[in-house]
Amino acid sequence: MTPTEVGTLTLQEKASLLSGAGMWTTKSLPAHGIPEVVLNDGPHGLRHQTDQTDHLGIYDSTPATCFPPAVSVGSSWDPDIAAHIGAAIGREARALGVAVVLGPGVNIKRSPLCGRNFEYFSEDPLLSGVLATSYVQALQRQGVGTSLKHFAANNQETWRLYVSAEVDERTLREIYLPAFERVVTEAKPATVMCAYNKINGVFASENHWLLTEVLREEWGFEGAVVSDWGAVHNRVAGVRAGLDLEMPGVDGQTDAEVVAAVQAGELDEALVDASVRRLLSLTELHREPSGEIDVDGHHALVRKLAADGIVLLKNDDEVLPLRGGQKVAVIGSFAEELRFQGGGSSHINAARIDSPADELRTLATTVGATVDVAPGFSMQASDSLAAVLREEAVSLAATADVAVVFAGLNEADESESFDRKSIALPREQVDVIRAVAAANPRTVVVLSNGGVVSLEGWHDEVSAVLEGWLLGQAGGGALADVLFGVTNPSGHLAETIPLRLEDNPSFLNYPGEQGTVRYGEGVMVGYRYYTTVGAPVRYPFGHGLSYTTFTTTDLEVEVTGNEAARVALTVTNTGDRFGKHVVQVYVATEAGPVRRPIRELRAFKKVALEPGASVRVELELDSLAFAFWDITAKRRVVEPGTYTVQIGQNAAKILAETSIKLNGEKVSRPLTLNSTMGEWLDHPAAGPIVAQRISEMVADSGQSGAAGSDPDAFERLRVVTLREFATYANLPQEAREELMGLGGEPSRI
Repeated sequence: MTPTEVGTLTLQEKASLLSGAGMWTTKSLPAHGIPEVVLNDGPHGLRHQTDQTDHLGIYDSTPATCFPPAVSVGSSWDPDIAAHIGAAIGREARALGVAVVLGPGVNIKRSPLCGRNFEYFSEDPLLSGVLATSYVQALQRQGVGTSLKHFAANNQETWRLYVSAEVDERTLREIYLPAFERVVTEAKPATVMCAYNKINGVFASENHWLLTEVLREEWGFEGAVVSDWGAVHNRVAGVRAGLDLEMPGVDGQTDAEVVAAVQAGELDEALVDASVRRLLSLTELHREPSGEIDVDGHHALVRKLAADGIVLLKNDDEVLPLRGGQKVAVIGSFAEELRFQGGGSSHINAARIDSPADELRTLATTVGATVDVAPGFSMQASDSLAAVLREEAVSLAATADVAVVFAGLNEADESESFDRKSIALPREQVDVIRAVAAANPRTVVVLSNGGVVSLEGWHDEVSAVLEGWLLGQAGGGALADVLFGVTNPSGHLAETIPLRLEDNPSFLNYPGEQGTVRYGEGVMVGYRYYTTVGAPVRYPFGHGLSYTTFTTTDLEVEVTGNEAARVALTVTNTGDRFGKHVVQVYVATEAGPVRRPIRELRAFKKVALEPGASVRVELELDSLAFAFWDITAKRRVVEPGTYTVQIGQNAAKILAETSIKLNGEKVSRPLTLNSTMGEWLDHPAAGPIVAQRISEMVADSGQSGAAGSDPDAFERLRVVTLREFATYANLPQEAREELMGLGGEPSRI
């Protein structure tokens, strides 16, 4: 059946299609040729269940490849990495008969405590949106659909089923919605998944403004909106708002509610028809399983891709890479048992898992190095056993050329359904790191964690720190490749590592209270806050070291329109190794009537260079790079003014900058009696008349200290409202009405 043949279905049949048949499938109507559609959890692999089913990662699933999670992809800053992962997951989906993969997740990392941060790319909407767009395009080219999630403002797990995210519109439009908008408009995902939470008091599943006005009418989304599993509270209100598919099914209970509402005249059947048409489009993705997954090929792909997401945070005295002939002490339980994914619905039954220790041993033999391993710590150890393990580690480290401590968080520490309480590493791990560093100053710490962890209390005592995040099933090999220099690290932080949790801008409002969370920091999320207020951090957004060096020269910025510019610069690899460099373009401005971050990431590109090679990089900056969301105009506006285009080593360190002037758009915002005189004076039509009236007042008063000649007095006058001015100036009613006609809607005042 095609979407245009909806009229041949009965109301009951149409309503039945609006909820699932079970946990992972839509309903079929064989008499009408409508097949079921299989949806499966992603986003970094397939959790395909054939027996017992659940949406929290409790029951087993079919073996599949666990690819690098979004936290690793975000740190790669490389759309090609995202595309390779998306394409490979698409191939596995075809093999298993899956029509829609539930991912990617593009929620912003508002707080490092969010238990699901490992599934998200970044604290920045541009980086998140570009990577997710590449992932969706590549996956859907395989003939499989995606489900962009979780729409929207789903930035915590605490009270996630009912919390109301109280977010002003400018913050939504500049921080929490742009990644969704980019993916929808550029990649056209088959579905969008609405979140559990409320946005400003209205559940996402019932939010007409979100699902219809923004998603469909503004962004032009033509696919189906599917609920998060169990996110529907009022099915009729959901249909009315633009929610097409309720998942999982609830034995037809809500289907009957839809039928009853239509029959009672409470729900327009045309809305039901529209939802059915969108769902029927998904049946074009239906497929039978095509065969086995490429276990070996995809495992090798994971190893290659994961290495690009590893971030070298610190490398004093070039202790890394490890070298031939060295005796290496490898310490920590994560060296033997790789931590490579998070808990919850995205948990993959990995087809194969690499051990970092085994991979290090293999590489060591090729360069004449030796690797000895000690557990160092155990999460379940008693105090006495912990002391024994620590002393064994210290003894091993003391006789080694380099000590490598593998530390991090257990899967049980970060997962869907709950948030972390702290960003600290477990105390027993910190004790081991400090003890090993005291015994061997050439100590390297390798971290495995899905969310940011604190480096305080031990950072200054070690020589090198490698942030390994969660890297997927071949992460052990990827870490070994970077440690031994087979791969040059090129990852950069996609989120800030603070000195203290308390420094995070969301700290006082996270996770909220009594079922409500207020996004009080507004647009000052992550690096936007830290750089604007000058707050020190351990490592800034965009930071990442390499085993080679790069220079950035010859910056040129050309204005290409009233609201656009082109950036060109030269990057040179000045070291002796092949490497990859991330060009980070930020824009700084004070233009406009709103408080703006000191700088915002507006373009980026990752380039690969042989030693001594140079490349000329060009990046386009469209109006989005310069705009803010104007709450009075209800749209993005590029204000006329000066904009500084900056090339950053990271968000805190600028390498080069050039200022340009843009004509932009001067928006005439409606003025009222309560608008200030400054706003009236700046108004293109009303301003000259107001200025003339002030001049007349000064002349009539005969006071040399009046506003016309006293700058301080004039500035004080600018903050007075028109209501006050009209009273003080004895402004005639006719003049007041003339001004109101010029500045806003005519009104009696």
